[in-house]
Amino acid sequence: MVKEVVEQRGVSIRLACAVFSISESCYRYASKHNAENQVIADWLIRLTDNHRNWGFGLCFLYLCNVKRFTWNHKRVYRIYRELELNLRIQPRKRLVREKPEALAVPQTINQVWSMDFMHDRLEDGRALRLFNLIDDFNRQALGIEADFSLPSDRVIRALNNIIAWRGKPKTIRCDNGPENISALIQRWAKELDIKLNYIQPGNPQQNAYVEHFNRTVRYGWLSQYCWSSIAEVQDFPTQWMWSYNHDRPNMTLGGLTPKKRLAVAA
Repeated sequence: MVKEVVEQRGVSIRLACAVFSISESCYRYASKHNAENQVIADWLIRLTDNHRNWGFGLCFLYLCNVKRFTWNHKRVYRIYRELELNLRIQPRKRLVREKPEALAVPQTINQVWSMDFMHDRLEDGRALRLFNLIDDFNRQALGIEADFSLPSDRVIRALNNIIAWRGKPKTIRCDNGPENISALIQRWAKELDIKLNYIQPGNPQQNAYVEHFNRTVRYGWLSQYCWSSIAEVQDFPTQWMWSYNHDRPNMTLGGLTPKKRLAVAA
């Protein structure tokens, strides 16, 4: 109404504002923040998209302390609300999982062995498997079997060969793979009075000793060469295990080799 009187009647702004009880500052006010508000909105959308767990507090502190913007927090929060970023779906509450059992540390030789399987491929794409066995006491590599297939009877044959020169263990720690839970290997273990200690499903850290050994096998030789035949893979571990047991310092043993650790214990 004031603008209409000023424009059409030629009345002064001061008089028109006095008639309609409007302050001159209100009459002369013009929004100057529309473009800047869009900049704020763009920043908020970008931040909440890249950091989905950030709320308003982190977004504002980032803009203020990292990007050095001087925007008022009330203004930024108003735009944050207008964009409905405060109504984002909260993440589902995590389920409480059972606390995994602590990894037992053996005190003598042949107290606990650990076994596990690995997978790889030849140059022609054919899949192969490795069966690894170590003594947890001194992390000594006892055997590595490689073939296209390693069923339970093949695993038992490898274990019998190692027991013939090493002696039998009290416990063998393993995961819940089909070869390890088969009736054949469970019957074999019962006949030899060997306990099969199965780790909890989804907790490979409970078999950490052989998992660490698997990593050493993987990066120590298995992934460094292109294997053209299964015979090449089967021939290589014998020499590598001797070097691993006699020459390679093991950081988990304080820098000792497995053979040196065995000699110190004796």
